[in-house]
Amino acid sequence: MAYDPEQDRRNDAVYAEHKQAVARGEKRVLRTTATGELHSYAGDEIGFTPGRGQVQVSTWWGMGMLTAVLGFLFVLAWIMFFTPMTEGRQPYWGALFLVALAGFGGWYTFGLARDEYRATRLRKERGAPTPGSRGHLPPEYSR
Repeated sequence: MAYDPEQDRRNDAVYAEHKQAVARGEKRVLRTTATGELHSYAGDEIGFTPGRGQVQVSTWWGMGMLTAVLGFLFVLAWIMFFTPMTEGRQPYWGALFLVALAGFGGWYTFGLARDEYRATRLRKERGAPTPGSRGHLPPEYSR
């Protein structure tokens, strides 16, 4: 990647504006965009990021698909739990672990998908760029 002094000037200006906004008491997050430039996002414009739980899915609908799979697993685990009772046996108690795991995972991923959907919608309304996939800043702005 070639050194671009103009990009450095733009990044310095964004950083200065970000520090002023934080000093005024605004909740702001300084992040790199998908194009590599700095942008000061409002707190509600950031959904889930690689820095939050190391998620590998990058869109709200992708996280929604994961939620659907975990929801299906949750229902399947309940079926596994109750099926032996139809034959007059004890319920399959081991399935409760899967019920709890799928239930918590579905609840968690649904929250992530909801947050990202809201953040995506707000970024579109406000004209903010898409955050980059890297969750960190260049070293000179990580003060």
